[in-house]
Parts: sequence; structure tokens; C-alpha cells
Amino acid sequence: MTADAPETRFSISNNPSYLYQAYFSYILEYKNGTQADGFFDLELLKKSLNILVRKHYKPVAGWFQARNNSIDVVYYSDKFNDPPVTTQTLDMDYDTLSRHVHDCNVELLVPAAPSAAITFEDPDPDIPMIMLKVTYLESNEAVVLGVTYHHSLMDGTAFWMFMANWSALCKHLHEHGDITEFDIPHPPTFEFPDISHFYNPSKTFEHPEYILVNPSQFSKRLQPGPEKIVETILEISVEQQQALRQQARDIGVSFTEILCAVMWKGINGLRLDLDPEIGSKSSLYTCTVNSRTRAGISNNVCASPVTIASREQTVAEIAALEVCDIAQLVHQAIGKCTGEYLSSSYRYLHQQFKQEQDDRCNGQVGKKVMCVFANSASVKCVIATSRTFPIYSTDFGFGTPEYVRPPYWPYDGSMRIWPTPLYDARSSNAPLHVYVCQPEHIDLSLSPLLAQFTKRNID
Repeated sequence: MTADAPETRFSISNNPSYLYQAYFSYILEYKNGTQADGFFDLELLKKSLNILVRKHYKPVAGWFQARNNSIDVVYYSDKFNDPPVTTQTLDMDYDTLSRHVHDCNVELLVPAAPSAAITFEDPDPDIPMIMLKVTYLESNEAVVLGVTYHHSLMDGTAFWMFMANWSALCKHLHEHGDITEFDIPHPPTFEFPDISHFYNPSKTFEHPEYILVNPSQFSKRLQPGPEKIVETILEISVEQQQALRQQARDIGVSFTEILCAVMWKGINGLRLDLDPEIGSKSSLYTCTVNSRTRAGISNNVCASPVTIASREQTVAEIAALEVCDIAQLVHQAIGKCTGEYLSSSYRYLHQQFKQEQDDRCNGQVGKKVMCVFANSASVKCVIATSRTFPIYSTDFGFGTPEYVRPPYWPYDGSMRIWPTPLYDARSSNAPLHVYVCQPEHIDLSLSPLLAQFTKRNID
């Protein structure tokens, strides 16, 4: 059915983003250095957002429906579920607000969201695709945008393309008053690409990046464990990045791969020192990999074909290996993310999803598939890298953000590689951050490998 028809729908059930039935939130901080009036005018923000959604991102103005063993996004040409926008004005100074942003105070700065779970018990859930909360200061010193989106519709790449389009449209509207001569910089495309031609029945792959669990033990798609998780921000200086890049070139791996190796080894050595009994147990590394280029898929695909690269060793093995040797293991794991592996991953997920739905229709409760955070490995190094996203180019017509806060994921082993405001992925011209989540009793400064990086803790 075409997008011009009264009703358009597409399935998200065969998209691995379905596993992440969760809202992700980012907090963008903008400083009003000149104390300009009309800084981030609310009506301008709402108008530009609604224009973008209704004209270019109609699925964002749609609804989830769970019917006939499929979860669909349905939208209409004459009815729109516009993103909800809330506002607040706070009586605090800029430095206090900035601390709330850095500390990821979602209760204060992020819109309150309903449950993100899409269930067949509630076939038409009221789940907004994107929500916005705008925080002003009485002093007019700054504005903070708290943006929340549902991961089953967009992944991180697609979200930041959305933000780049929205900010560019808003800036043009602010400067010119209309969008007659405006084209968004990134053409949005929905639905998941056809990758059936990659299927090779002669090749089989293991997928430790996913795990089958008992639904009674996991009531939500993502659920923290019993331990309190503390986030530590590691800062990698320009000089340290240059040294890592040279080391990567010397052994024929990428900068990301050598950085992942440092993180994996550092965490393993630290955890093994604290508990020698886990030496023979599993240590799992995973990293999200965008397979577009190697699979020959257009960059304009919104539901991007993300694969999860994985490698499993024992804790003692990783702790004993040199960083360069671990980087080769990471390189091999990422290198196997070919079109054939992508197809195998999706077939696995689709078959398991079908089994879950068949069990449900037959009144049975079987296993359900979850992402790596539910894995019982003794040590997990679950890395997502965002350093190439256009995060700090989101200029709504009032300048670029002072700081953008990534989501805080309270899961053991979660790590996010994140740019700083002046960072350029091609030149490493500014510090780079790695947000590391570990149980409260783990002190990263006790790791000789990780202690070299500047750090600050976020409870």
C-alpha cells in the first residue's frame, strides 16, 4: 500500500529493533550566551516538529498495532498522532541546570513515558513514537531539550538523522519564515530492507548475542539486575587517541576495535582480580555494527540493518591476552558481520518470534528471545559507539548544543563511546568519552589499563 493511501502499515516484527521495546532519551543543552529574546521559541519548535513528522516522517505520527501475529506501524493520510510536547520553566542558574543534564536527571528533564512494551494483550497501545520536553530558565540563560523515542521504530542512526532534519527545518523556518525552498538534508525511509538474497543454507552461525529466557523472570524487554549500577565516564585525551590509532594501524585493525579491546581487557582483569573464581567462566563482548556498506544497503534506510557482533572467551583468557591480541579477536567478530551473518541473525530472530506467537496462540508460555543484557556471562562488555553521529550539529537556529547527554543504561557491562562537542571522528581533534556501567563495588581506578583515563562517576 502506498503512503498516499488512507491507511498505510508495515511490520516491525522482523526488525531486530523489536527486541528493544524501550524508550531511549537524549538531553540536549543549549546556552543562551547573548541572552537573546525568543531563544528556542516554543511555537517554532512545535510547528517545525509537526511539519517534519506530517510531511516527511508519517510513521512517527502513527500507531503501533499488535495483530495477527505481527506488530505493525499503521498511519493515515488524514489522521496524525503528533508528538506530545511538554514544557517547564525553572528558577535555577545555568550551572545547576547543567549539572542536572550531566547527571542525566531524566525525572526532571525528560518527558514522562508510558510503558514501551507492545503486547498482544493490549493490541492498540497508546505509545507515542517521539516525545519532547522543553525546559526554560527564568533567567533565560539556557534551554534544554529532552527528546525520547521508541526504539522499535528507529535505531540510534535513524534518530540522529531525524534530529538533523528537524533542527535544519526549524533553523530554516526561523530564518526565512516558511519552508517553500527547503529540502531536508537526510531523506527518511521506513520499512526494513529485504535481505533474503543473503541467505546461505550451507553456512550456520552461533548467536550468543541473543538469549532465550523464561518470561516469568523477565517481565520487561530490558530489566536491570539486583545490583546497583554506577556509571563512570572515561575521558580519552587527544594524545591517547593518537597513540591508539597508531597501535591500530600497526596491527591492521580499526580505532574502534583497539578501543573495544582496551575496555574488554580492562574490565576483565579488574573483575578477575576481585573474584578469582570466575576465571573459567564466560566473558562476552558485543558491539553493534551497521552492516549497510558491506551488505550493499542504501544509507537512506531508516530501520537500519544493525548486526550485533559477538565474541565469547573465558574471563581468564581475556585478562591474560595482550590488548593487540584482543583487538584481533574483536576484529574477527566484527569482520564476520557479512550479509550472510546478517541474514542468519534475522532468521534466528524471526523464527524465535514466530515460535513465541505460536505459543501465545496455543495458550502456552515458552521461551522468549532477549538482547545481550539478559545474558548470564560473568563479565559483559556490551559496546555501542555513537562517535560518528551528527550529534553536535543539531542547530535549531540558536547555535549548536553545549552538551548532549546519552541515555543512562543501568545494565552491568553497558558501554557507550560518545563524542565531546568539538570531536571529529576523522581527526580525533578533541577528547572522546566512554560511558561505562558496572556494579557499585567495581572501582575502575583499580585497573592499571583503565586508570590512565580521566573519570567522573554518575550514580
